[in-house]
Amino acid sequence: MYVYDEFDRTFLQERVDEFRDQVRRRLSGELNEEEFKPLRLMNGVYLQLHAYMLRIAIPYGTLSADQMRALAHVARRYDRNYGHFTTRQNIQFNWIKLEELPDAMADLARAGLHGLQTSGNCIRNTTTDPWAAATPEEIEDPRLYAEIIRQWSTLHPEFTYLPRKFKIAITAAKHDRAAIRVHDIGLRLHQSDGETGFEVIVGGGLGRTPFVGKTIREFLPRHHLLSYLEAVLRTYNAGGRRDNIYKARIKIQVHEIGTEEFTRRVEEEWAQIKDGALTLDDAAIDAIRAHFKEPDFEALTDEPEVLVAAKADSAFARWFGNSVAPHKVPGHAIVTISLKPVGGPPGDATAEQMDAIADLADRFAYGEIRVAHEQNLTLPHVRQKDLPELWRALDKLGLATPNVGLISDIIACPGLDYCSLANARSIPLAQDLTKRFADHERAADIGRVHLNISGCINACGHHHVGHIGILGVEKKDEEFYQITLGGKANHKARLGELIGPAVPESEVVDVVERILDAYVELRQSPSETFIAAVQRLGIEPFKERAYAAR
Repeated sequence: MYVYDEFDRTFLQERVDEFRDQVRRRLSGELNEEEFKPLRLMNGVYLQLHAYMLRIAIPYGTLSADQMRALAHVARRYDRNYGHFTTRQNIQFNWIKLEELPDAMADLARAGLHGLQTSGNCIRNTTTDPWAAATPEEIEDPRLYAEIIRQWSTLHPEFTYLPRKFKIAITAAKHDRAAIRVHDIGLRLHQSDGETGFEVIVGGGLGRTPFVGKTIREFLPRHHLLSYLEAVLRTYNAGGRRDNIYKARIKIQVHEIGTEEFTRRVEEEWAQIKDGALTLDDAAIDAIRAHFKEPDFEALTDEPEVLVAAKADSAFARWFGNSVAPHKVPGHAIVTISLKPVGGPPGDATAEQMDAIADLADRFAYGEIRVAHEQNLTLPHVRQKDLPELWRALDKLGLATPNVGLISDIIACPGLDYCSLANARSIPLAQDLTKRFADHERAADIGRVHLNISGCINACGHHHVGHIGILGVEKKDEEFYQITLGGKANHKARLGELIGPAVPESEVVDVVERILDAYVELRQSPSETFIAAVQRLGIEPFKERAYAAR
């Protein structure tokens, strides 16, 4: 993983000192809230429904064990003993006092963590595959290029005040686990005629006006990555709308002028800077690569005896089949840690759990942890011989729920319990759904289903691309929920279709259950997934069943 140098550490400390003075002036009254707002947003500080919220970037989702301990320390010392992992591979702390924010930031900075550009109209944290550098699917570690983008975009003078926030995601695997097609820019690393480069996808995004991104260049040689990104951002910055916040994202610009015209403008801009200072030669790429410390993998073989014996335990076998994936190095595995226990808030982890995960990463996973788009955690490099012991330890922590990718593995925003923008609650609904589908055998029979919940049209829970999407709306001061079917966030991304009128909170769990019961009855065989059945049958059979009892 990337190791910070002295320049990085000095820069973060200087930023903390600057923010400490800004907080001092806010507390003394020298700055009012409106004057303080742009300053705090540059450091990832939001004013939510009840308190300030601190969002910390986890670049490309990678954490060291010590960084996880730093997050646990902040949760314990400054917050209410927990943190919330998000779909953008960040973590949020919801209850830190304003006067203590600089101290919390200083503690995080010592671990190489910060909130820079996790808010505001700038280039946000670049996200990627949580299985990067571990999965045998990929052609190269995409985090290398995510780090190059991070260094280029941090405090970029031209792109600090864009028309709206800007998000980039990158993957190098055939199966997209980073949802690149619903980002402002999505990058797919692949090869053409033996050369490594990127498919460039632009104009994706969810929220009030959702779009799946359009490919504007099938293959961009990797040496031109930064100059082409610069051309895209310049095109957006020059032509993006600043008169209407709801029409300010790049997806609106691409939609209004058309993909062909947008591409023409980008190519015209790129022609002027293509071979200039932003060109990445091999030396520049190797210099970044040198900052990444790869694990010193043990020489092991697959399927060690201790693992084979452990599979005789049905509980371990269920977890292994659900939460463990193949690794590129023999004798190793990728482990997903579900942060979706029955009745728990999706994506939350306590300080004790974070400390314990850090210890487990040191013992079993070469000290490395990842944050996944689905609000789970990943240990990317686990020795297969250690899987049984790891499982037992996770089980004691309440972190061995074998529901990864199943109906109770719910993505949800914080909703009206925390967010001042929300119309409805997300967390209690997610908790009720996990309770309804707590039976592991039933959930396994239903199979792979992605259920996403957003508390408002801003779509922080990515409901548009859930196999089942749930959107909270307000009707006559009551919480209602719209339901969509058929969305996907992977390499075949598509937006879900609305099945009908919104239903009150009290009916949502029953409606979801009726939809899934219909699927079990209508599927061609247990091997036909829910999303495949929806694509084959359309939404009408599910709509009919969903509203049958009303």
